[in-house]
Amino acid sequence: MSDRHISQHFETLAIHAGNTADPLTGAVVPPIYQVSTYKQDGVGGLRGGYEYSRSANPTRTALEENLAALEGGRRGLAFASGLAAEDCLLRTLLQPGDHVVIPNDAYGGTFRLFAKVVSRWGVQWSVADTGDPAAVRAAVTENTKVIWVETPSNPLLGITDVAAVAQVARDAGARLVVDNTFATPYLQQPLALGADVVVHSLTKYMGGHSDVVGGALITADEALGEELAYHQNAMGAVAGPFDSWLVLRGTKTLSVRMDRHSENAGRIAEMLTRHARVSHVLYPGLPEHPGHEVAAKQMRAFGGMVSFRVEGGEEAAVEVCNRAEVFTLGESLGGVESLIEHPGRMTHASAAGSALEVPADLVRLSVGIENVDDLLEDLRQALG
Repeated sequence: MSDRHISQHFETLAIHAGNTADPLTGAVVPPIYQVSTYKQDGVGGLRGGYEYSRSANPTRTALEENLAALEGGRRGLAFASGLAAEDCLLRTLLQPGDHVVIPNDAYGGTFRLFAKVVSRWGVQWSVADTGDPAAVRAAVTENTKVIWVETPSNPLLGITDVAAVAQVARDAGARLVVDNTFATPYLQQPLALGADVVVHSLTKYMGGHSDVVGGALITADEALGEELAYHQNAMGAVAGPFDSWLVLRGTKTLSVRMDRHSENAGRIAEMLTRHARVSHVLYPGLPEHPGHEVAAKQMRAFGGMVSFRVEGGEEAAVEVCNRAEVFTLGESLGGVESLIEHPGRMTHASAAGSALEVPADLVRLSVGIENVDDLLEDLRQALG
């Protein structure tokens, strides 16, 4: 991260960090360098440090600088997807015999990566309620190298006290990894709270328009950033130049979008708490949420994700999803349009039968930036 960005506010960083005007034309938007290789200034003479776009690409560099600045980190790395970023991180930090503590509520793809892929090469994992630092401490073993956290978590919107769990990780000699996809760096900055690495699915709020797939890692430590960059190049699942350009476009409006997402989600959560067909609303902005005080302490606002449980069980929850009209039935989240889904049958089907299995009557909302009155009316008619 450039030192000239350190004192700037988030909204300014989002627009200017990494977005240097093109030196040839003065274009204020970084070009899409749709190129695979670069002419060298003699053997071994790299022009600007570029030789091959798997190793580095100017458009991706612009995005990576932007991400590092927004998270307050020393190094940002952009990948082809969020899971590609996670895979690179785990293969960099872990070796056979190591142990990881994972949350009891997490994205289904992350759980699948641990349970079906990483475990095959001898890495052990155990589950803990990361909302309880004592439970995390109890799950740590002498071989624990990573503690993995999502806050807010997916899809139950659990909250982890990042600073408290960072202390547990330091005491254990482990790295704390925080998936910051739901909060984004505008609402929460885990590195400032003691995390070692932040993970993002750039597909979600960072891109913000449901038109790109990407992932990112941001580190507080320059040396760890270099090690991750080595593995990024060696493994090759990098973000392409056009995808990088799309995400870089998205981060410029992140703050204004997240303000609207959060405002709309708060209104919807309040309505759902009063609806006769809703048995439980999961949203950290509600005072009755068990993580509300921690979320208020470490977040600027409470985000755009709302989950709720429906009276009548699984079929009733599925019916609500199918009846929605303004809310689009679909996976993913974080776009300007509102989405609705049934996690048990969709995004979290891979967690069925495990400690991370989600309630069958759960509905998850990604609240967009439409007029909130239209969204409220749609949910009322979907609930019947």
